[in-house]
Amino acid sequence: MLLRKKYFMSEVVELSVVIPCLNEVETLGICINKSLKSIEKLNVNAEVIVADNGSTDGSLDIAKKYGAKIVNVKNKGYGSALINGIQKAEGKYIIMADADNSYDFSVLDIFYKKLLEGYDLVQGCRFPIGGGKIEKNAMPLSHKYFGNPFLSFISKLFFSLPFNDVYCGFRGFDREKFLKLNHFSRGMVFAIENLIKFKVANFKCAEIPITLHK
Repeated sequence: MLLRKKYFMSEVVELSVVIPCLNEVETLGICINKSLKSIEKLNVNAEVIVADNGSTDGSLDIAKKYGAKIVNVKNKGYGSALINGIQKAEGKYIIMADADNSYDFSVLDIFYKKLLEGYDLVQGCRFPIGGGKIEKNAMPLSHKYFGNPFLSFISKLFFSLPFNDVYCGFRGFDREKFLKLNHFSRGMVFAIENLIKFKVANFKCAEIPITLHK
């Protein structure tokens, strides 16, 4: 399958799917394949980017096999991988999700369509409070009942974030607006910084329910 449809110089890439990766050989191909099928269903000019953070297990071979655009990121960290991948992306919109197949790339369309409604950032929610679902054993109990809910509560309290799951890594946003916000977090704090900066900048944000898979 071709990664993206052929397009003329006057046309733009509508969507970049950015997948941070560090040794995910068992599941990366599944995520890329689901992304390609979603792109085909949406019928838009799009690309899949694997932002690789130094994989040594054959993940890059999988990415090449499926025709993904590979961005090699030397500086370690979740945030580093994503920031570099987004900077090298061509799409008007970014949808990001992890490479471990815990997020279902088959539902990229619900994020994309929400962005087309005029939202600048669309955040996934895995918790029932936001309509989401966590499959059995998909999340450690300490994260499910304490860590994530507590951090989400604190973020609401201090930054008035309209999100019930601030650490969900499945989200979409406007790339141009992202680049204007100068993200600096190189580790997992990137997940919260991203939401705070979009909210503080008064960009239009939304939350949609998703399922977290084991």
